[in-house]
This record gives sequence, structure tokens and C-alpha cells, in this order.
Amino acid sequence: MELLALAKAAALAAGRLQREYFDKNIEVKRKGEIDLVTEVDIKSEALIVSLLKTSGIPILAEEQAKTEPKGRYWLVDPLDGTTNYAHHFPWFAPSIALMEDKEPVLGVIYHVMLDEIFWAEKEKGAFLNGRQINVSQVAKLNDAVLATGFPYGVHDQPEKVVGAFHDFLIKAQGVRRAGAAALDLAYVACGRFDGFWEPLLKPWDTAAGILLVKEAGGRVTNYRGEAYDPFQNNILASNGLIHEEMIPIASKYVP
Repeated sequence: MELLALAKAAALAAGRLQREYFDKNIEVKRKGEIDLVTEVDIKSEALIVSLLKTSGIPILAEEQAKTEPKGRYWLVDPLDGTTNYAHHFPWFAPSIALMEDKEPVLGVIYHVMLDEIFWAEKEKGAFLNGRQINVSQVAKLNDAVLATGFPYGVHDQPEKVVGAFHDFLIKAQGVRRAGAAALDLAYVACGRFDGFWEPLLKPWDTAAGILLVKEAGGRVTNYRGEAYDPFQNNILASNGLIHEEMIPIASKYVP
């Protein structure tokens, strides 16, 4: 199967499984103080991996990640937004990226409960349910709606996280914190959010989303405005127009 079609099929299959279990009582375990994993994460990952392995390309998936591969490989978050899912909050997504070393060249994110599938291929544009998408045209930070998330270690060192949230909150029109970075990035790509920042994410959280943002005409860097790849520990994404206003704020809070 062609690789984009395969990634879409895997994301959709995982989404069907997640809808099936959404209103059921499921087993939930802790990987950390506030870091959860559910039986649906495990089942979704197994399903995605079983489909992607037919491509013959190595796979790095969240629940079985061991080492960082090189060359060409799949990078998979089977269920981004696990805490939301465990609490029956309908903001979660499977996220799948095809990587060339540290660069995503194909990405798929499926917003399960809205039945919205986002995808992008390098130099081929970004799409939502077959329609090409673009970032917003908001040109000033005080007119922008931003998104962010809090890392799982927020209880240990909340100062930088809360500080950045405060500083962006008083500059932007609004800030949303829904709890799934993949969807936040997809929403930047389609113009629903104008910018996004978050520290201490994992590579599978952002790989597909950063390709979507770039292919939709946006900009992705680290907090200092430098080139970003998914293996860095802080990300700043925007429609490009407000990026230079965001950098001085974010750069004060590099983890």
C-alpha cells in the first residue's frame, strides 16, 4: 500500500477502536505521578504497528520506544491525549509520522471524535478531510488565540510553565490548554489556533504536527527561534506572522 494511504488507514483503524471503548470503563495505569497509560493506548499501538509493519519500515512507538532509530522509520503516538481519554474528554488523536532521520516527511493526525483526518507530505501541502488547509492570517499577538500544554513534571517545577502561560495570556487574545499537542499543532495548521508553545514533549507528540504546520504555510522553531526537530525539548509553532512576537516571551522559559 502507498505509504500515505497506509498511515491514514492505521490512524482511522485506531480511531475506530478508541471510539468503541470511549464510554466504557477501561484499565488505567500510571507511568508517573500524572502520566497515564490505558489499555486502549496499548491496543491502539498494537493495531497501528501491525498495519505499519507491512511497509517493512522500522517503527518507533510511544509505549515500546527504546532507542532513536536512524534513516527512515515510523514515529507513532497511538493516543495523544491519554489523560483526556481516561476522563472521557473528547480531545485525543492517533498521530503517525514517517521520518527521515530527524525530519518528518509524512504525517497523519486523526481527531477521532470529530472524524477529522489531517495529513501532510513534504512539499505537497497539508490537508483536512481532503481539503487543502492553510494557517491563519492573524498578524498581531494581541489578536491571536494560542494553545499550550503542561508537561508531566509540572508539579515538580511549575514556575517556568506558569510563567510562560502568564506572559502569553496577558499578550494574546486568548490561550487554550486542551491536552493533546498533536491536535494543537493540527489546529495551528488549519487556522483555528494562531500559535502554540510547549516544553518537554516527546518526539511522537510533535512529528506529524510540525509537518502539517510547515506545509500549511506556518513556522516551527524552538523557544529561541532556532531550527526545531521533534527530539528537542521545547517547541514554538505559529502562522509565521506572530512568531517574532512569541520568541522573546518563550525564550525566557527554555527548560
